[in-house]
Amino acid sequence: MIDYKHNENLEPKKGDLLISEPFLPDPNFERTVIIICQHSEEGSFGFVLNKPSVMKFDEVMEDIVDFRETLYVGGPVQQDTLHFIHRAGDLIEGGVEISKNLYWGGNFETLKILIENKQINPNDFKFFLGYSGWGSGQLLDEIKTDSWIISPRATHEKIFDYKPEKLWRDILKEMGGRFRMFSNYPDDPRLN
Repeated sequence: MIDYKHNENLEPKKGDLLISEPFLPDPNFERTVIIICQHSEEGSFGFVLNKPSVMKFDEVMEDIVDFRETLYVGGPVQQDTLHFIHRAGDLIEGGVEISKNLYWGGNFETLKILIENKQINPNDFKFFLGYSGWGSGQLLDEIKTDSWIISPRATHEKIFDYKPEKLWRDILKEMGGRFRMFSNYPDDPRLN
């Protein structure tokens, strides 16, 4: 059995999920699940998978019409930038493989053409405003201080098909043991 808990030898890697501890005090990451897109000595970054914004894709991209896909708040960094992950394979060139058949980014002009021509399945994409980033060693320090749980089981279903409002709880329940217990903690610790 995998020990998901905070282990000094356990480092996140591309494709892992970071699950915030139940009472993480940072409102940017309260009960969030983040897909790690890059982790190195220089730093780490990823996208929050379960914070939908009120904005739709065609509201921020004026030259795109009738593409009402939800934009997610990818994190607190550069929220004026648009990013995407997808499971559309080589349909969009230039994407960086995060894990098997899961890609970050790619040629944005190609994406726009495919959207305009209705040649993509919106269920294969997730769009983000901003991202989550950590400087050199910062994420590892946060893991060691019990801010994050690492789950190496980032499946396409979890990323694209789970309901965002249930993602945090559902993943913890699936992890079992003490994590199942975490999933039942109330939002306000005073109610526990």
